[in-house]
Amino acid sequence: MRPLVVIGNVNVDLILGPAAPWPKAGTEIIVDHDELRVGGCAGNSALAWDSLGVDYAIAANIGNDQFGTWLKDAFAERAGGWPVENIGTTLSVGITHPDGERTFFTTRGHLPLLSFDEVRGMLDGERLRGGLALLAGSFLTDALTAAYDDVFDWAEAHDIAVALDTGWPLDGWTDANCAATIGWLRRCRLALFNEVETTTLTGLADPAEAACALKTHMPDDAIVVVKRGPNGALALGRTGDTVSVAAPSVKVIDTIGAGDVFNAGFLAALAAGMPLKDCLRTGVTIASEAISTLPRAYGKPLSAFLQETTA
Repeated sequence: MRPLVVIGNVNVDLILGPAAPWPKAGTEIIVDHDELRVGGCAGNSALAWDSLGVDYAIAANIGNDQFGTWLKDAFAERAGGWPVENIGTTLSVGITHPDGERTFFTTRGHLPLLSFDEVRGMLDGERLRGGLALLAGSFLTDALTAAYDDVFDWAEAHDIAVALDTGWPLDGWTDANCAATIGWLRRCRLALFNEVETTTLTGLADPAEAACALKTHMPDDAIVVVKRGPNGALALGRTGDTVSVAAPSVKVIDTIGAGDVFNAGFLAALAAGMPLKDCLRTGVTIASEAISTLPRAYGKPLSAFLQETTA
């Protein structure tokens, strides 16, 4: 199995809900559940890898408060080299709604201070040689994002394929954010975007056509994945072949981190050498399990998916 690493944003998520309608200012409402959990694109993907039972490395930072200590403890020895920034830990409060959607309130916190020098100091490039690196949370990790060229150079020097999931820009998909993302994709081997992101980046309404257009900006052997929520996922393979899978019908509890969980399942299956369609199916299956369980669960380990593929 190829080595796996995730680089980017790990923060604290406080999930509350469901809330509907939005309360009036100055009032208070009671919600049915709350959950304090590890969050951020990188954090969500890493937790899913833990559940799948696969080995991985993670490069992230934390703030200098109790939340930072709590985050570090959640990853045990994997977080041993995480730098502690001289600022409070980033906190996201997610308010869920009855339809499964959510609203976030997020502090800037420690995430903008994660730097390339810190990341390089946390990772053993030789041990990760030939692996897959998930680069996540681009619009939150300001210092690291400014040094993405260095990240790509480091990855290429160690034959590491970069998979990019930028997350949603704080100021939306402006022309500048779209242009920056296209520029990053020129040096990435995998794109892991949702349907809205893919169609917005390309200006095309059809997700399959948008995936083809996105691939023209990437290396010839790149893979483009479009995460389609209840409609499953599709991928454009290295040779231009398109495959897709449907999503199972589930009762949605909350969709927070669903795309990040998909990323983990897809990349773990790809690292294990599974066919592209089975990689999509693995991602969709564990993401569907995650959004329909409370406390959150991820289903069966990767070994079970491998057994099904070879049966």
